[in-house]
Amino acid sequence: MTTPPLDTRAYSVQVDANGIRQHCLDYGGNGPPLVIVPGITMPAACVEFLALPLSERHRVVSVDPRGRGLSEQPDSGYELTTYADDLAALIAALGLERPIVLGHSMGARIAAALGAYHPRVPGAVILADPPLTGPGRAPYPVPIDPYVDSLRKAKKGATADDMRPAFPTWSDEHLELRAKWLGTCSEAAVVETYERFHTEDVHALLPRIEAPVLFVYGAESPVVPPDALPEVHRLLPRARFAAVERAGHMIPWDNLDDFVAVVLAFTGELRSSP
Repeated sequence: MTTPPLDTRAYSVQVDANGIRQHCLDYGGNGPPLVIVPGITMPAACVEFLALPLSERHRVVSVDPRGRGLSEQPDSGYELTTYADDLAALIAALGLERPIVLGHSMGARIAAALGAYHPRVPGAVILADPPLTGPGRAPYPVPIDPYVDSLRKAKKGATADDMRPAFPTWSDEHLELRAKWLGTCSEAAVVETYERFHTEDVHALLPRIEAPVLFVYGAESPVVPPDALPEVHRLLPRARFAAVERAGHMIPWDNLDDFVAVVLAFTGELRSSP
């Protein structure tokens, strides 16, 4: 696999954890650790714009989940249990104590799985617009074909203009990063993960999370529609909920300032609580 040059303000770290090579970007800092787990086709390098403002108060680490970025791309292991085991092993290898785990989209499902299967690992869990799909539920609102088509274009050398039709409101910088890094994602990993959006029941994991939870969603997101929220409230009765206005599913890309404000308000409360 050919990978683009890593142009980042973080330290690039690779560790062997849970039987595979895992890569992450460590932004340092003296605050409580915060781990970012990105979405289905978002390697760690694509979320630096989010990591940097959060790193003013936290030691931020953003991860390449297996099958993406500079992490290993095994033939299997794209179910939530293994993703959660990967993340727990990475956190242990980095020596992070009870980090706040912030997952977006697929990453939010992984963060929920970490909280359920490894309840003593995260100090808190932030679930940002997780797909609420699963057995017997409505399908994910975006079909798989656009993901595969853009991924194949990226592997052939796509440009920012090639990415623009899917994300017309994004800045040139974000589009260029996506074009640069999307090709590092394994098509098999993306397809299997997408399929598991529909076969794995994330709702069953939510009540098992023992750590404090912030559930944040885009006010205009089709992935977390209003009629899905009452069930999530019931399953997470102690969680904090926050809607980010002027944002769809891609919350930080749509409204970075308000998303960061919501996250830091939550983590600030955690620091001030006894």
